[in-house]
Formats: sequence, C-alpha cells, structure tokens
Amino acid sequence: MRAVRFHEHGSPSVLQCESIESPTPTAGTVLVSVRAAGVNPVDTYFRSGEYAVPALPAIPGTDGAGEIVAVGSGVTAFEPGDRVFLTGLGGDGSGSYAEEVVVPVDQVATLPDGISFETGAAAGVVVGTAWRALVDHAALTATETVLIQGANGGVGHVAVQLAASMGARVLATAREPYHDRLESLGADHVFSYDRDDLAGAITNVGAPDVILETFVDEYLQFDADVGANGVRVVCIGNATNEASLTAVNTAKNKDVRYQFMTLFNAPDLSAILERVAALLDSSDVVPQIERTYTFEDADDAQRDVLEESFLGKLVLIP
Repeated sequence: MRAVRFHEHGSPSVLQCESIESPTPTAGTVLVSVRAAGVNPVDTYFRSGEYAVPALPAIPGTDGAGEIVAVGSGVTAFEPGDRVFLTGLGGDGSGSYAEEVVVPVDQVATLPDGISFETGAAAGVVVGTAWRALVDHAALTATETVLIQGANGGVGHVAVQLAASMGARVLATAREPYHDRLESLGADHVFSYDRDDLAGAITNVGAPDVILETFVDEYLQFDADVGANGVRVVCIGNATNEASLTAVNTAKNKDVRYQFMTLFNAPDLSAILERVAALLDSSDVVPQIERTYTFEDADDAQRDVLEESFLGKLVLIP
C-alpha cells in the first residue's frame, strides 16, 4: 500500500509517499481502507518532533474515513464493507495518511449514508472538539450568548454551526473575508480581530456567557474583559506555551471559569463520535472542505494548515 511517512523530524519536506506492507488487524481493532484523511495542526506536531512518536519511520494523520476491509477478533460492532470515519490516530506512528490503517474500535464510528468520505475525514477532531467544549464542558444553553474566537478555523466554523443548532446566539471573530460565510453558517454577529474597538463592539451586542478560545496565549485577559459575570471560557488552542492574565481582579470579580481541554482526554471517545455522526446525519454540522491534496502533496497540506488563512478543513485523497 501507499503511505506518507517521515523518517526524521523536521519541516514538511521530510514527508515522503512510499510503498509499504499493509497492516493486519489485531484483537479489538478494524482494518480500514482509507478513502480520505483529514489534515489537522496536530499532525504537524508529530512530524516536527514537538509531540513524540515511539519510533521512526512514522505515518502522520489523526482523522480519516473509508471502508472496513477486515476486523480483528472480538469485534462485533463492525464488519467488512461498513463505511466509517475515525479519529485519534498518529500518536503510535500509524496514522491515517495511508491507504490502509488499523484502528481500535472505540476510535471508529459509522459514517451516515449520504455523507462523503471527505466530509467524514474532516469531522472527527473538529466536530468532536466543538461538542466536548460547548456541550460537555460549557453546558451551553439556548438562552445564552457564545463567542467563538477564530471562527473560520477547523473547530471554529463547526462550533458556529453547533451553537446555532442549539439555539444560542452566536458571536464570532474572524478576518473580514470570512464574515458572510460565517453568517451563512449561523453566526449572528461577526467581528474582525483588527478593529480597535473589538471589546466594546462585542459587549455592545451582549457580553458572552460562553467563550470558545482558540488563541489562549493572546486572549486570556480579553475573555475576562468581555465576558459576562460567570463566563465559562473553554480553551482549546494556542500558538505558544505561555498565557497570562494582566488584570486578575477582573477575572475574580466576574467569577470567570477557565477550562483547558483536549478532545483525547474524553472518558468515552466512542460516545462523542456517535454524537458527531448524528450531527453529520442531521446536517446540523457540516465541515466545509476548503481544499484537497494527493498523498504526494502531503507536505503542501501540512504547510498550508499552519501558514495559510482559510475557512474550514484541508483533506488528503489517496
């Protein structure tokens, strides 16, 4: 089979499309023929060496979708021919950037009929994270206002859709070219990052009860400043490893609650994937595919996911 691998850590140029032997499913796993693989920033961290893999060469890729080819012993929930999507791969060096991949059953869910493999491959990390953040951690309700920071990003644009489907009033921040599209996805108000009166503009339409923060290292204090009393700030993204408050009393006086999270700390990932499948099936959340790449262009995909500005997701097609 063909797979994208890196034999050393480094820039995207270390990625190579190679021919290797197909894996074999073991107990409690399924072998999936990958039809599409999502591209996430976390994929680049394994390649660069920021996140460890047990051995090299390694195959990156957290998300994917395809058809089950074979099942390991003890597997009864799936059978060959089933359409599935998957998430949480890559940490062991056997990711989704391959024509076939072995996946534990708790990291696989049935892909609803009518949902493309590309959409399924784009869903796992971002829709799962949005659900875990807004529902499990923030307990967002239909009577509340939520602010989605970085709303054009992978998690951001599906969080807009999820919050809108829950009946919440949705505020969003994004670059100006994406405002109209985010409004079409369910945002009630979209604000540009670079406006001088951003904090005032947000509070003028209503201080948010919940904030989904994708730039923790830049906006920790800002979230305390604009949030309503008792605001729940769920922190999912950062560019650097440091974040601080410059006016702690503001956060204290508002009883601000900060929750830091990653999807893969969820106690039951399979349950979240089932919710993701239901959201896809109902069309309440539809990941937007900005661009597709071949395996041979995986280096461009990993470069673009970090350096390019776009709305939605990037996907590899074997």
